[in-house]
Amino acid sequence: MFSPAAVVASCAGFVLIGALQALYGPALPAFRERFGLSPSAAGLGLSAHFIGGVAGVLLFDRFFGRVGNRRILGASYLLMAVGAAGFALAPNWPLGLAMALLAGLGFGGIDYGLNQLFAVGFGRRSAAMLNILNAHFGVGAILGPVLIGTVGADHYPAVFIGFALANLPLLLCLRGVRDRAPGPTGAGTTDAAGGKPQPGTGGGQVLRRSLGSVLAVFVTLYVLHVGIEAGVGGWEPTHLETVGHSAGYAATATSVYWLMMTVGRFLVAPVALRFSAQSIIVVSCAGMTACLLLAAVPGFAPYAYAGVGLFIAPVFPTGLPWLNSAAPRARRAGAVVIAASMIGGVAAGPALGKAIEWSGVRAVPLLLCGVSALCLAATLWLIRATRPAVSS
Repeated sequence: MFSPAAVVASCAGFVLIGALQALYGPALPAFRERFGLSPSAAGLGLSAHFIGGVAGVLLFDRFFGRVGNRRILGASYLLMAVGAAGFALAPNWPLGLAMALLAGLGFGGIDYGLNQLFAVGFGRRSAAMLNILNAHFGVGAILGPVLIGTVGADHYPAVFIGFALANLPLLLCLRGVRDRAPGPTGAGTTDAAGGKPQPGTGGGQVLRRSLGSVLAVFVTLYVLHVGIEAGVGGWEPTHLETVGHSAGYAATATSVYWLMMTVGRFLVAPVALRFSAQSIIVVSCAGMTACLLLAAVPGFAPYAYAGVGLFIAPVFPTGLPWLNSAAPRARRAGAVVIAASMIGGVAAGPALGKAIEWSGVRAVPLLLCGVSALCLAATLWLIRATRPAVSS
């Protein structure tokens, strides 16, 4: 699917989409002042980005297989570049929101497109390559705020324009992407209607559960794990301050959490060559559940949150090859779970905030621990449900 240069360019593309998502937060005070916005109105910028992201995933999926991969990826890079530059130069907030939506559209196309192509394009190495690809998203998410902090939030338009220009050289590397993805093959192939085996595939193996149930639980796993990811990132500083740590220490500990998520994806890449996706994800869910339980102890909380980052890191990228092998003929499955993960990131804030209103900030790690336990239960169910059963 990819030449070496295209692999490098794809990783660079993920650095850029990670940076774009992370730029809005540090720039928020500056565009609040520029446009005279309330906090809730300014927060619509990131919401518009995520809405565009979901739309980009669904649009890419609609054209996937009908239009060449190079053309769709090229259009996504251009949309993201135009949207980022337009956001920087927008003379008013409504136009700025429209440009954030446009940038999100390109973001979603690149996120889904490259994840989907990496999931089918490297055979048994797909899980390892997906972890490497998504680790570069974390690199961008770390570098974006650092860049805003270096030049100053007031200069965010220059940062967004520079980001937009950085997309353009990646268009030259799209020649190294195969225009058509390989078709689904392998054992346990099921159709999109109900998990029945296709003639001549898999030696008569079928899933233990209907395909619809399997996809529903995959979606649940992705929504919940992204909710944990966003929940820790958003509430760790507040929780640490509440239990007695200083504001500076809490902010540093939260940065370490994001850093550990990035490091975890690089570390798991060689592991994914030796162990199945199912084994990696069940260990990840068990590990983050244990770490979140430990985070309820104030003295251990900063280190436990770092452990959550390490354990949660492989879940998103490693789950995609597992989904692809469990339901290779359900072409829309990848789009559904990636779109669901974005929706989970949007919904996590209000849902967790409401739960915290009822239980208090000190309960944050225990609330997230409960969600993580549900992730573990979903993973164990999926392992059983996707284990092929030989038909009689």
